[in-house]
Amino acid sequence: MNDLLERLRTGLPAEALISDPDIMASYAKDSAGFCDAGAPAAVVLPRTTEQVQHVMRTATALRTPVVPQGARTGLSGGANAVDGCIVLSLTKMDRILEISTVDRIAVVEPGVVNAVLSRAAADQGLYYPPDPSSWETCTIGGNIGTAAGGLCCVKYGVTAEYVLGLEVVLADGRLLTTGRRTAKGVAGYDLTRLFVGSEGSLGVVVKAVLALKPAPPRQLALAAEFSSAAAACDAICRIMERGHTPSLLELMDRTTIRAVNAMAQMGLPETTEALLLAAFDTPDPAADLAAVGELCAAAGATEIVPADDEAESELLLQARRLSLTALETVKSATMIDDVCVPRSKLGAMIEGTAVIAEKHDLTIGVCAHAGDGNTHPVVCFDHEDPDESRRARESFDEIMALGLELGGTITGEHGVGVLKKEWLGRELGPVGVEMQRGVKQAFDPLGLLNPGKLF
Repeated sequence: MNDLLERLRTGLPAEALISDPDIMASYAKDSAGFCDAGAPAAVVLPRTTEQVQHVMRTATALRTPVVPQGARTGLSGGANAVDGCIVLSLTKMDRILEISTVDRIAVVEPGVVNAVLSRAAADQGLYYPPDPSSWETCTIGGNIGTAAGGLCCVKYGVTAEYVLGLEVVLADGRLLTTGRRTAKGVAGYDLTRLFVGSEGSLGVVVKAVLALKPAPPRQLALAAEFSSAAAACDAICRIMERGHTPSLLELMDRTTIRAVNAMAQMGLPETTEALLLAAFDTPDPAADLAAVGELCAAAGATEIVPADDEAESELLLQARRLSLTALETVKSATMIDDVCVPRSKLGAMIEGTAVIAEKHDLTIGVCAHAGDGNTHPVVCFDHEDPDESRRARESFDEIMALGLELGGTITGEHGVGVLKKEWLGRELGPVGVEMQRGVKQAFDPLGLLNPGKLF
């Protein structure tokens, strides 16, 4: 280890290298539970591409694993350290290098916080749509690593659809440039998309060219109460079938609503079984909300409340953003699932999750990016109770199995990491796993980048 630290020091400023065990422990894991984490040999916080290259060259020379990290808001253990690794935290590479109103792009370093970029784009009359619930703290590099989504995906899509080009430091320290700055481009294999969602296992992103959109009108929201999740899911299917394009279509079940009220005293209706939130950022959002309100009523909504203004709309959306945080207060620990199913199967997914909760005698709250079919069942349990912890893990796995049975995927936006790697093989099949491992071998033949994740 002394040799490792000495070699790292030759190409890094003193403040970029951390070797104190207590401080390094704070970088050992992300926000996921049930995921093992090792003890790093060093933590590096580079500020330049050259410093990242130095770290990777040193790692290759000494055959030392490297775990790239962002803000560690991930929920799959994808940023967890392994014993003896270099944790490479990119949070200090936080510059917005360019925003072009003509080309409608932003060029950023990986440590830029999502909300910071969003506000900078808005100042120029532009819009960066991907908005994970942790947008105030998560970084663009982390968003790229996990192919993050957010509340607006139903209309605007996920992170992958906004990454035009990348600069990536490879395992041996070489710098690879992928993609483009232009609106169109199809030269060669799409290596850019390959890195998006790769969880730091193929290379270290040090710069990203991101597509921006013109700023949309301010959105207005609507809340609709339902006496069952099935009725709410029927409304969602009606909305999508009629061709509406909401900027947001979200679902909260009764458990989630009560948790949000308990934490933030927001006055949400606790008597309802499901609360559907819809929003439009069209030129006439009130008319769109009225049309959606009629569809909700036809599906059996017991109450429909359109927001009168932007402030009231934002209050509703804030309630949804607080869902995961609020559910974490129900018990001492949570496991947050991230199963995405076809929209037509959303009702079956939510009903099946309720059956699993009853079977294991657990509290499982569900919030969902309903317009995408992306559910977040949150298993609440006492981590000091071994039996309850066992039941929590079993229920988590059963929820993933249910998602696959319904034609879905084990993760819509949180990634595989450590938490779901045994399930990746079930989804991809043996040939799919073989091809993915071949890609990993091509980019990282020594297996140094984020080992133990994905496969």
